[in-house]
Amino acid sequence: MSTPTETPSRASATIETAAKHENLGERVKAMQSVWILGVLVVIVAVFGVLSPSTFLTAGNMTNIAQNISIWAVLAVGMTFVIITSGIDLSVGSVLVVSSVVAAQAMERLGDQGWGTALVGLTLSVVVGTFWGCLNGFLVTKAKVPPLIVTLGTLSVALGVAQILTGGLDIRSAPTVLVDNIGYGRLLGVPVISIIALVIVILGGILLHKTRFGRYTYAIGSNETSARRVGIPVDRKLIQIYALTGFLAGVAGILSLAQYGTTTIAGQSLTNLNVIAAVVIGGTSIFGGQGSMFGSMVGLFIPAVLQSGFVIIGVSPYWQTVAVGSILITAVYVDQQRRANDARGKS
Repeated sequence: MSTPTETPSRASATIETAAKHENLGERVKAMQSVWILGVLVVIVAVFGVLSPSTFLTAGNMTNIAQNISIWAVLAVGMTFVIITSGIDLSVGSVLVVSSVVAAQAMERLGDQGWGTALVGLTLSVVVGTFWGCLNGFLVTKAKVPPLIVTLGTLSVALGVAQILTGGLDIRSAPTVLVDNIGYGRLLGVPVISIIALVIVILGGILLHKTRFGRYTYAIGSNETSARRVGIPVDRKLIQIYALTGFLAGVAGILSLAQYGTTTIAGQSLTNLNVIAAVVIGGTSIFGGQGSMFGSMVGLFIPAVLQSGFVIIGVSPYWQTVAVGSILITAVYVDQQRRANDARGKS
């Protein structure tokens, strides 16, 4: 039989447990990625009702996943950068110049085998990492704002690609790269999507389960405090921008594999689409908050909208209108949440 002194103890434990559940529920409700996931589910449901025999098919879902694979790779790095309250406008141009250098090298080698493809991959990620390190150095050491730095390197990287090629795309990606990665499938799933998924999972582990990820959040939350507690902020920021450049290099070789050609004129909006997806998914432009899951949810929204509009016969240009509206709403909600948090602490 319970003693009288045990009853208050149990009651206290029950209240504490309930409070924890309530706080967890409040945090879940406050997560932007959760309500954005709800928006995605609603969009899928609407298109599914309007065209169930075409939209809700395995083939269409596979095509959507394949279409966002390259953006997903870029979004992993962009999530890290934006969590630090930075920005990288150069990822599309870095993708282009990386793919150009790789394509030129593979064209000169002339072979269509894996050895040539490996050389191309190596050069692509080296070039991408170089641009990322340059961005990070200018942001941390030259103290130039990330917006200006990456806007400048966007232009410079694209200009270098155009100088190297005379503005003409190189259409000679190795057959082994195109056939096995660009068009290859494993158990019916595009290989390029599997590669992107692996990178997203590794990026999620790095962000959420390692010291590097914790430092990323700390820098974005309060850079001054991060420096005071001994976090090497400059070094970490250079590493984060280098990671973003590295992934742009990976995306460059994946782009070559998917299209069989460089895409010098085809990446002008890639940076904005990736940034929009990451912010829509709940990564705060003010820094300190974000998740890899949310970024991936944000990526699917424009892809699903584009596919759905095409299937039901609506101009795909409405996708741009819809994504822009969702982006503005997401930032507004983030601002309101931050304001409420600030009032709650005061």
